[in-house]
This record gives sequence, C-alpha cells and structure tokens, in this order.
Amino acid sequence: MKVRKAVIPAAGIGSRMLPATKSIPKEMLPLVDRPVIQYIIEEAVASGIEEILVITNRGKGPMEDYFDYYPELEARLEADKKYSYLEAVRKPADFANIFFLRQKETRGLGHAVGRARAFVGDEPFAVLLGDDIMKSKVPVTKQLIDAAEKYGASAVGTQAVSDEALSRYSSLKVEALEPKIFRVTDMVEKPKPSERFSNYAILGRYVLTPDVFDILDNLAPGFGGEIQLTDGLKKLCAVSPMVAVDFEGVRYDTGNLKGFLEATIDFALDNEETGDWLREFIKSKSQCL
Repeated sequence: MKVRKAVIPAAGIGSRMLPATKSIPKEMLPLVDRPVIQYIIEEAVASGIEEILVITNRGKGPMEDYFDYYPELEARLEADKKYSYLEAVRKPADFANIFFLRQKETRGLGHAVGRARAFVGDEPFAVLLGDDIMKSKVPVTKQLIDAAEKYGASAVGTQAVSDEALSRYSSLKVEALEPKIFRVTDMVEKPKPSERFSNYAILGRYVLTPDVFDILDNLAPGFGGEIQLTDGLKKLCAVSPMVAVDFEGVRYDTGNLKGFLEATIDFALDNEETGDWLREFIKSKSQCL
C-alpha cells in the first residue's frame, strides 16, 4: 500500500485561542517565522505525500491565499532585489497539490474526515490534525506510513500520557508486535478511569484505509453529540488490522496558549536567526525572577 494523499482537518473555530482567533484562523497564527499550518504540510510532504486536502470552515480563506502565488507582492520583492523573501513567499504554493473543502457544519472530527471521501477514493490516506505540531528527526507521518505499509494495516500515532491527560484524549487496548509498534484491538474516547485500557493515547496522526468512510457515514453521534473519529476507529480495528506507533518525537498542541508558547520557544531556540539571541534573553530574564 502506497500512501500519497493526506487530509488535514482545520475547521475548528479556535475557541481556546480567543480573542486572537476571532478574525485569524488558528492555523495561521505565526509560529516563529511561518504559520502553524505550514509546519504540518511540510511534515506531510517530507513523508512522501503528493496531494493534500485541507478541511476548512467559514473564515478560513487566509489559508487558501497563503498557499497560492501573490504576483503583486512577488513583483515588488523582485524589483527590490529581496530574493530571500521572494523565495519564502513563493515556496508554500509549490509544496504539493493542495486542495480546500469546507465542512459547512461543525459535527466533529469524524464528520470532517468523512468529507474527504471523494478526494481519497480507494486509496489509503494520512490524517494530520491541524493543531498538532511534531518535532522529530523522521517525520511522524512517515513513521506511521512505514508501519502501515509493513503490516498492511491502518496506523495511529500514540504516546503514553498521564492519567489526568488520558481523560482528554483516548485510551488504546494494545498488544506488542515489536518495539514501539502495537496491534490495536479496542479503544475508547475520553475515558473515565474505569474505562481505560492503557495510558497510550492517539495523538494527532493517522494512516487509514478507505473502508473507514462506510463506518463514518453510518456512525451515531458520540461524545459531545458529535461524530467522533475515535468511535469510527474503534469499529474499524474490529474488522481490519490496525497498529499503533509509539512515535519518536515531541508533540505540541498549538490549539491552546501554553502549548503554542512551548512550541514557539522550542522552535525559536532551533532557528538560526533567533536561537542565540533567545538563549541570552532567557538567561537575562531568569536572573530577574
């Protein structure tokens, strides 16, 4: 199975980042020198993805503009001989074949992924959540694709989380296949303590087979009255193979202020232009605390 398509659900209203997201899509908030959504698309492309569908909603037009050419700006930058800026603003439009589709009504992550059926067709596909930034040597999506292709299965990205955090995510029932790869036999969304299978939770990355769409189309609303992707995957793993990959890397939830700041600091420290300055700035500030 070759995975060449990806879906990025990005239709949320960004309530955890208000008021900044009142008029700016949360995916377009700048993380050091580029918007959050660019990091996610760069990960997909680095994993071998050729076509990307971004699921949007009202007010998300700036994302479409960002991944397009801007002839007037580019002409001005070229006239001013600002070639490094010219390259930077043109680059996102050439990453891959990027398409956009509106969810139209907010009915949950499972509903958003289900909207991608016509785009995906009969192919396996990756799903990268629009809030989750991954920092890793090997792209996390590539780690999942490798496992999915090896086992001929769907794959979910996972890491062990605390008991407190587990209630905000999902809990997987797993059996070890090899180091860092498990067979998934069951799962539960936002479990109560008595419902937990393990401390392994799904964290923002998936590789799915197209038979998930029939399941999502017939799925009853779950937690919060929405179509939950985890509920669909629970049914999927009961009828077809699924593996969980305990991926190597650091995940940042940029959909909340603390996670966004953590990502900003870490990525700024790694940036050639800001790294040394930020280290000295932090040292000077720490002396005042």
